[in-house]
Amino acid sequence: MITWFDWFRKNLHWFVFLALEASSLVMLFRFNNYHNSVWSTQSNAVAGKVMKWESDLHDYLLLKEINEQLVRENLVLQYNNRMLRNEVAELTHDTTYVERRLLEHIQDLNVIGARIIENSVRMKDNIIMLDKGSKDGVRTEMGVVCGTGVVGIVSQVSNHYSLVLPILNSRSSISCRLRDTDYFGSLVWKGGNVLDAYIDDVPRHAKFKVGDAVETSGFSSVFPAGIFVGKVSEVLNSPDGLSYELKVRLSVDLAKLRDVMIIDNPDKIEIDTLKSQVIQEKL
Repeated sequence: MITWFDWFRKNLHWFVFLALEASSLVMLFRFNNYHNSVWSTQSNAVAGKVMKWESDLHDYLLLKEINEQLVRENLVLQYNNRMLRNEVAELTHDTTYVERRLLEHIQDLNVIGARIIENSVRMKDNIIMLDKGSKDGVRTEMGVVCGTGVVGIVSQVSNHYSLVLPILNSRSSISCRLRDTDYFGSLVWKGGNVLDAYIDDVPRHAKFKVGDAVETSGFSSVFPAGIFVGKVSEVLNSPDGLSYELKVRLSVDLAKLRDVMIIDNPDKIEIDTLKSQVIQEKL
């Protein structure tokens, strides 16, 4: 006991030194805006790398299960694709119709592949973190999609990472329409089931039915028109009773999502610039 006490007394100056260093660092980063900003930036970068390592390890451990799931999904998609192509070919009498329409739809778009390294679905304002950032060509207000539909919109970007405002966020509002009609509205999520969202203020005279497809309207520069969002699962009355509220079963299950695509619309900057000029002229 005396030996430990003597050792502590001999090295007391080191403990005092460490305590003073710790307190000085706390005061430096707490009361100095510049150093606080640097600390926040570096800590976010480190957190992003740690999350990516955790995500990579998780993916490796689940690789067998993911591969089996992908094989099953691929078989189903191949079957559905073959059946739909045959039906389209019979209706149009043109075996190349589907390929030509797909090329027309995506020829002006650049796509950046990304992986989700952090995701949440249980909060009111969920967020998604991707492993691609500005050095990969990602910018804010880019649309994010996957193989089954719309995911969300990029909200913040750093050099190597980006945050996405998904459909499952109270601040999300995506312009959608009923397929093959002129009726459109904003798709919003009101919490609760992660597979259900709503389109408000659909006119009473609109013609639609449960099961109709919902897709992006193309009225913004974020998403091109025609990207699948989901299907109408229920027709409700608006709170004032003057219009309909459509409950939409989403095509994307964000709780199981791993890989996404970021859409780079080359015309977005020009469109946004023109809109800002119009707004400034009105002011």
